[in-house]
Amino acid sequence: MRLLLIEDEPRLVELLAAALGRAGFVIDSVGTCADGREALSLMPYDAAILDLGLPDGDGLALLAETRSSGNCVPILILTARDGVEDRVGGLDSGADDYLVKPFATEELIARVKALLRRPGGALGTVLQAGNVTFDTVGRDVKVDRKSITPPRREIAILEHLMRRVGRVVPKALLEEKLYGMGDELESNAIPVHIHHLRRKLLEAGASAEIHTVRGVGYLLCENKS
Repeated sequence: MRLLLIEDEPRLVELLAAALGRAGFVIDSVGTCADGREALSLMPYDAAILDLGLPDGDGLALLAETRSSGNCVPILILTARDGVEDRVGGLDSGADDYLVKPFATEELIARVKALLRRPGGALGTVLQAGNVTFDTVGRDVKVDRKSITPPRREIAILEHLMRRVGRVVPKALLEEKLYGMGDELESNAIPVHIHHLRRKLLEAGASAEIHTVRGVGYLLCENKS
């Protein structure tokens, strides 16, 4: 899942990107309203975290503009403004949640996950394909109830494949969802991850198989035999 962090404090960006990355998210970060506006217009993010006191304007204006454009991406406001009127104003402007600084990183991550579990959000509960199950909240993958522990990006690929069992997932979509704006992406990165993930599933006795659709993407199918 890919998140946009709109925050101008470099140290806070660094800490949040690290914590959210450990929780399984891909993070893009920008520090101005202008850059946030451009990023939101170009990329279908799963959620966004928005500071209000940005160098080139008020985050509330960006929030209102985002909603008026028809963009329904879940947005969590993260700000030092702690008055009741500030909270009400943020929520009335279209925010899905409001968290005041200082805050506990664990709470921020829990709130983001809660947003993504809402109807139509990116997080479901438990996905299943054959004897493979995936708890999207706990990020736990099991084959016949035995846990396996692929690396973060392999888990993310498996999630996208399991959400579309029997349908082709384009390689470009996986690249878009797994790599942030500042990440280096080699042309064979996704095929390498697929190779390792396919081997782990095979070794664990999975009854779901990953097939390559040459020139297009990848397909997860349940083995009925």
